Amino acid sequence: MSDVIKLISPVDGSLYAERPVATAAAIDQAVAEARSAQGAWAATPISERCDAVLAAVAALEAMNDEIVPELAWQMGRPVRYGGEKGGTRERTDYMVKIAEEALAPRHHTDRPGFTRFVKPEPVGIVMVIAPWNYPFMTAINTIVPALIAGNVVILKHAAQTLLVGERLEKAFRAAGLPKGVFRNIVLNHGQTEALLASGRIDHINFTGSVAGGRAIEKAAAGTFATLGLELGGKDPAYVRADADVAFAVENLADGAFYNAGQCCCGVERVYVHESHFDAVVEGMAAAASAYRLGNPLEEATTLGPMAQARFAAWVREQTEEAQRKGARALVDPKLFPEDKPGTPYLMPQVLVDVDHQMSVMREESFGPVVGIMKVRDDEEALALMNDSPYGLTASIWTADEDAAVALGERLETGTVFMNRCDYLDPALVWTGVKDTGKGAALSEIGYLSLTRPKSYHLRAHS
Repeated sequence: MSDVIKLISPVDGSLYAERPVATAAAIDQAVAEARSAQGAWAATPISERCDAVLAAVAALEAMNDEIVPELAWQMGRPVRYGGEKGGTRERTDYMVKIAEEALAPRHHTDRPGFTRFVKPEPVGIVMVIAPWNYPFMTAINTIVPALIAGNVVILKHAAQTLLVGERLEKAFRAAGLPKGVFRNIVLNHGQTEALLASGRIDHINFTGSVAGGRAIEKAAAGTFATLGLELGGKDPAYVRADADVAFAVENLADGAFYNAGQCCCGVERVYVHESHFDAVVEGMAAAASAYRLGNPLEEATTLGPMAQARFAAWVREQTEEAQRKGARALVDPKLFPEDKPGTPYLMPQVLVDVDHQMSVMREESFGPVVGIMKVRDDEEALALMNDSPYGLTASIWTADEDAAVALGERLETGTVFMNRCDYLDPALVWTGVKDTGKGAALSEIGYLSLTRPKSYHLRAHS
């Protein structure tokens, strides 16, 4: 195992940052300080814990001018999009807003002479293993409610976004959190697995690949730590006969290609009613062709490189396999001279004449490619949408809300969208089914995932 984590920038292949992994003594100290701090933190009033979290987010916002180019260097998102300040603020504010009610005891008053209630208690030490694609927002999804609920947090961030963990630690330090309440730590895979297997972590939240999720679950086996796993996705969209086609195309293109397609809930496959197929295909191809691929540090760039060259190689392989099996690629490579094999710079692509025998329609791409298929009716669309080992989100584009709900009840997914996609609403629980994982983030249910119920059954002395 490496003793140093190296961050290779997708912008130019340079070594952008490197950090030594924590020593065994440093890991033990981090866990001991977290355990020591947790009781006093849990005894701190919820309002004060909320204030501390809000102060940390404000400190993070004050760094945004530095963070935005730093993100471009680390994972390739163009600076024109301004980082993740808005989403981080929205999610934090909502979890603060509902905290008192979500964490309040649930009283039962139907028996005279008894006081009975169930109180949510913090689980203890929460370890967040965060991904690189939305490195602030995905981490905040768990860090904020965990801290507000009275837990302490140890963060292990992805190697590709090493500096994000440092930014978060700096922000929480600026907010005045007591020692041990929040800690960023640099670990390699072996150290992470050993820590999880030690039984010293009470809840684990991991966002990443299915293989990574299996490794996490295996490492924690027998410790009885609770788990939140958000893993792979192959999110579908269905454009019904009654859809507003122009509106659907505009939003689906953004859902498929934003962040170079590196979105957990990005649109990876589209099914279109035969009456709109040609219009949707033409619109999606035109939208893809209008992107400008290039250096993410330049304001004119609308599509940056993928985070690593191997990620781009996988998408190229999927696209080439589909074409060998009869698919047609509609976006002209001549429009994207920056796309060069062996580099993370990858053009957006729209594929037609695709089917579910092709990897690009079945296996997660996590890149700027989308396949579009024609369907006759709702039943055919439903069968194809469910023909996947994953289930995070699915979007239905229609004027009929009742139809969307009826289809949604039969969709194997964590979130059903109508006339929108690729968005996380903090009032709604974020969860997945099948190989996408288990657990729940955000909303009041997210608080329940980061606490344990404790019952009080008190009888008055007669």
